[in-house]
Amino acid sequence: MPVHEVAATGFDREATVYERARPGYPPDAVAWLAGHLWIGPAGRLGLVWNARDRSVDYVDRLWSIMDQVERRAPWREHEEWHESAFTETPWFGPLHEATFHHEQTLTVDDVVARFQSVSHVAVLPAAERDAVLAEVRQVLATHPDTRGVDTIAIPYRVDAYWCKRAPR
Repeated sequence: MPVHEVAATGFDREATVYERARPGYPPDAVAWLAGHLWIGPAGRLGLVWNARDRSVDYVDRLWSIMDQVERRAPWREHEEWHESAFTETPWFGPLHEATFHHEQTLTVDDVVARFQSVSHVAVLPAAERDAVLAEVRQVLATHPDTRGVDTIAIPYRVDAYWCKRAPR
């Protein structure tokens, strides 16, 4: 399925907000969105997604495990996406942004399941997947902030961007 169709699949035409867990639209996908999708009477487009908040030591250690698994992921350099996707196109006006923070409170088993559900882990051969999840369990069992606790907070940064369609 071409990137354009993938982008359109998750586009909510009523709310005019597209939510992604992994940012990184190529400029041609943004152009396609602008030209082919109904963005509503006000002509506004919003993009919202969770990003990893690594400000807590045990969370940084957990995501460091994922860094090793995802080292070749195409979205690894996603922080600069807005430098070209919205500023170098005639389809939208200025890009505005806001950042929010939230936490997901999980049991130890839920944290392990959360990491197991990441596609780069899920597709690993069983022995490799088990080794990754053992590392996650090890961090949770030994870190002073997570050892012996019933629930663990995983913080996230929420990046929200919005812009208005340029006049045609």
